[in-house]
Amino acid sequence: MTTITQKSHLALLMGACLLSGCQTLPKITPITTTNTQSIKMPIAFNISGKISITSTSPNGNQSATAFYSWAQQGDRFAIELTGALGIGTTAISFDGQTAKLDGNQGSLVADSPESLLLKATGWQAPISQLPYWIIGHTAPSDIDQQYDQQGKLIRAVNGDWTANFDYKANIPYRLKITHTDGHRLVMVIVHDK
Repeated sequence: MTTITQKSHLALLMGACLLSGCQTLPKITPITTTNTQSIKMPIAFNISGKISITSTSPNGNQSATAFYSWAQQGDRFAIELTGALGIGTTAISFDGQTAKLDGNQGSLVADSPESLLLKATGWQAPISQLPYWIIGHTAPSDIDQQYDQQGKLIRAVNGDWTANFDYKANIPYRLKITHTDGHRLVMVIVHDK
C-alpha cells in the first residue's frame, strides 16, 4: 500500500513527466520552422533536458526536478525520467493506443497519457499539447496564442494552462507552463542532433 507521502512524490514525479518510457524510437531531425499555424501529426523529435514542477496545495508548495529524455514519433512517444525524488528511473510510453508507466513503484496502464496521469496522480495536464509546444507550434486545441515580430510563438493558452516560450536559434529551449491554480512546470529542452 502506498503512503500519502509516496503518493505525493509520485504525483510530483508524474507531473514532472506529464510530459514524458523506455521503448526505443529512432533519432529524428528536429523541426526548426517558425510557421505560425498549428501543424498536424506526424511530429517527430528527440529531446533531453531537465524538468521541474512546483505544486501548490493547502499544505504548502512542493517541488521536484528530474532529467528526461523524450523520443516522439507521430502520436507515439517514449520518455525516461531519472533523478526525480531519489526513486530511480521512471519510464512512460504511449504507442498510440495504450499509455504505460513503469517505475520502482510498479506499473500503470491507461488508454491515453491524460488518463494515465489522472489515474496515477489525480492531476489533469496538457500532455497532448506538449509535442506541438516543444517544436514551437500551437496545438490544435489551443484557445489563444501570441507571436513575436519574427512570427515565433511566445505564448499559448489551452484551457487553464498557459505556456510561455523562450527560444535559441528559432527552436524553443525552455517552456514555462502554468495552471490557473498556481501549478508550474518548467521544461529546459535540448534538441538532439
